[in-house]
Amino acid sequence: MADKSEERSCCESESCCEVGTKPKNTKQNVWQSPWIPSIFSFIILFVAILAEDKVPFNVFGINGWLFVYLLAYSFVGFPVLNTAWKLIQKGEVFTEFFLMGIATIGAFAIGEYPEGVAVMLFYTIGELLQHGAVSKAKNNIQALLDIRPNQARVIKAGNPYLVKPENVEEGEIIEVRAGEKVPLDAQLLSKGGTFNTAALTGESLPAEIKEGEEVLAGMVNLEDLISLRVLRPFDESSLQKIILTVKEATSKKAKTEQFIRKFAKIYTPIVFYMALALVIIPYFVLEDYAFNDWLYRALVFLVISCPCALVISIPLGYFGGIGAASRKGILFKGSNFLDGITRVNTVLFDKTGTLTKGVFSVEKVETLPNALTDWTVLAASVEANTNHPIGQAIVRHINSKLLPVDSLKEFPGKGLEGQVNNRSILVGNRLLLENQHSLQVPPESDPNKTIIYCAIDGVLCGYFVLADEIKHDAKAAFTSLRKLGIQQLMVLSGDKKEVVEALGKELNADEAFGGMLPEEKYAKIEAIKKDPDKIVAFVGDGINDAPSIAAADVGIGMGGIGSDLAIETADVVIQTDHPSKVALAFEIGKATKRIVWQNIALAFFVKFLVLSLGAAGLAGMWEAVFADVGVALLAVLNAIRINYLFK
Repeated sequence: MADKSEERSCCESESCCEVGTKPKNTKQNVWQSPWIPSIFSFIILFVAILAEDKVPFNVFGINGWLFVYLLAYSFVGFPVLNTAWKLIQKGEVFTEFFLMGIATIGAFAIGEYPEGVAVMLFYTIGELLQHGAVSKAKNNIQALLDIRPNQARVIKAGNPYLVKPENVEEGEIIEVRAGEKVPLDAQLLSKGGTFNTAALTGESLPAEIKEGEEVLAGMVNLEDLISLRVLRPFDESSLQKIILTVKEATSKKAKTEQFIRKFAKIYTPIVFYMALALVIIPYFVLEDYAFNDWLYRALVFLVISCPCALVISIPLGYFGGIGAASRKGILFKGSNFLDGITRVNTVLFDKTGTLTKGVFSVEKVETLPNALTDWTVLAASVEANTNHPIGQAIVRHINSKLLPVDSLKEFPGKGLEGQVNNRSILVGNRLLLENQHSLQVPPESDPNKTIIYCAIDGVLCGYFVLADEIKHDAKAAFTSLRKLGIQQLMVLSGDKKEVVEALGKELNADEAFGGMLPEEKYAKIEAIKKDPDKIVAFVGDGINDAPSIAAADVGIGMGGIGSDLAIETADVVIQTDHPSKVALAFEIGKATKRIVWQNIALAFFVKFLVLSLGAAGLAGMWEAVFADVGVALLAVLNAIRINYLFK
């Protein structure tokens, strides 16, 4: 930046785009403010312009006001020239510091003292304002990250001890008072509690969590003192993973951002040599060649050509998009995915847990003739070894003492096979029993329900009839995605064909496919991607969805604050279970891209216009300052607008 000789500006350094670090010194003496040199320079320049014609004086035969202007210039010009020189020594010649240095020194050389000072002064002010905007964007993201509790109250021998969360081990008991943040992922030991989850999910409504359920680090306890058992170390907590995800997001550049940075490195030397040609070529062409006139045009050309408006406003736009999304409980793992989601035209959804609540309930248990009396207990004992919502629903419904399972084999998308008391237990859907083990299954009484069968030692004993409930905002999500330009919406599920088709019809999906194994979902995505016109996003929530999430052009994980796999595999993580957040992610991506391209168009249009006028001698230094600093500031203001669009 122009006020610190040891630092490069945000136009030249990517380090300024890093988040997650706090300034070393947050308290600053007023006289240490980076604005002080600019204020002094402005006062001296203002006085000199007013008094120069009225109070002429000479020093050793030289216009004395030259020294006054040099004093004004020194406050803002020396840091820029010093930085330019340091970068030249490192082999980086064509920077904005070099351009501004050459332009302003040239202005002094031809006697345009006020303009030389003014250009450097307004350039410095522009840099300060841009730096402030970048800092604000970084601080907005930092505020999202600064939700880590700084202490944990560990109970040892009945006494509380305050320690750092990083030093708390798995299995230890902690207490959290009303109004305090939960320091680690833990199991609630108290009867129940109410928690503010806004910092993690962007949801304003408090969440009710029951005894035995998981409470995540970063949630705020809203009621009485609670006790919790730590489930995992802080470095493995969901909160820490979210923090790392947001930090890493700023280092993954969008293609537009990468292009502009490369473009600036080529563009800057080109315009320098064009400015040089603007001075030299007319000498051989024009009879009335005036060196000072053409040098002035070249200097104007240099001032205008500074690429700051492009280089700073574009990453700032993506900063804003990532920050706005994070506040809404949506984690983009990089600006490349923020950009990539805008190109998606085909969205595929998993069903269970994504579009439906995934909280199955057993509506009916049907026992067949010749069935063992304890077949339901045997089935539940096997299902207790899976985290699948269907298996958990069966376990809850039986609510009996379960038996140990000697061996277990899982058939993805079909069911389980286990050994209990030397009996072979099969629990799963029709595919498992008919195709895998050639058992005859009776016709289904309700094809729109989920049926789970149980066979013991090759004999079909009965089945469970289960139902799931569609999420309240699933239909709204599909409607919003249509309005955002998504051409094709599909549902892929391992559930029964009839159930999935009924859901697809209710949501107005283009297609719905049921009875799909994980590898079949994966194959479906790969088949769609073969069409070069199809850009695919897949939305899922479970382990079985991981291959599909990874295969999609943009993988979106649902309910990510509780899912390690979603955070690790997905490109975009929805931190709640709301499908409507998927549509919001698309909306934020499109708004960000729109703002970025507005800035690009604005910068190129104004610079081309004023460059042309400058080369023709119709624009002076003041117009050049507007084309550089003014456009940069307009672009910055437009970039930060994203923060206010999605409050």
